[in-house]
Amino acid sequence: MLNLTRSRVLDKLRNGETALSFKTNLSCPRTVEIAALAGFDCVWLCNEHVPNDWLTLERQVLAARAGGADVMVRVERGSYSDLIKPLEMNASGLLVPHVMSADEARQIVRNTRFHPIGRRPADGGNADGCFTLLPFAEYIRFVNENRFVMIQIEDHEALAELDEICAVPGIDAIFFGPADFSQSIGVPGEINHPEVKRVRNLVSETARKHGKFAATVGNMDNLAELIQAGFRFINLGSDVTTLAAHCRRTMAEAAEIVRTSGTAAEE
Repeated sequence: MLNLTRSRVLDKLRNGETALSFKTNLSCPRTVEIAALAGFDCVWLCNEHVPNDWLTLERQVLAARAGGADVMVRVERGSYSDLIKPLEMNASGLLVPHVMSADEARQIVRNTRFHPIGRRPADGGNADGCFTLLPFAEYIRFVNENRFVMIQIEDHEALAELDEICAVPGIDAIFFGPADFSQSIGVPGEINHPEVKRVRNLVSETARKHGKFAATVGNMDNLAELIQAGFRFINLGSDVTTLAAHCRRTMAEAAEIVRTSGTAAEE
């Protein structure tokens, strides 16, 4: 029997629920599996900023699948092959960064969706097509229905066409990136700046107006606020931020113990 895995993220979003994601920058598939086993709906892998190779991504996709989670890959802005290879590895979805126009969004759909939505180049001989064991017509139907395409709004220039971008058929979700957007308006890193928060909510409102899911990054301090603002896909943390915070906290506490223990010994 062929194991056709539906998208956990899409199933939750279509059911009106909130999907939670965890980002990983590290190359270890065990990190991915831990996040999946801990209960995250999705693990976010990155090919935009992280020096991952394709075999590393493939192992991480398999690790997420073993733990029962979806995988979303943020792709490089290169050829159509850079868009579809993660899907052919059986990733559950794509995140395409820095989309600036509706024409770009339409081209992304053309490259990542099969007929009748787009003209994605077809193979069927990889994991998403069960290595040719899945009949071709069933393959393209299943993939179109169970794999998601998400695009990022993270530049102020994109706001000129925000409504038209969100209206493009074949895009499932609109992801607001606060860090790069803050940089684009001259307040780098100020992700709680009033203008950043205003546009964040505008993206959510516009996405939902056109039947798209709203997505962004968050934390435990603003999770409830984001849900109330209509966001249904929210990334909570990453392996590098978690590890860095733990190491910093441990060293600060240890340094204090060493300092006070040394003082006590001298007395």
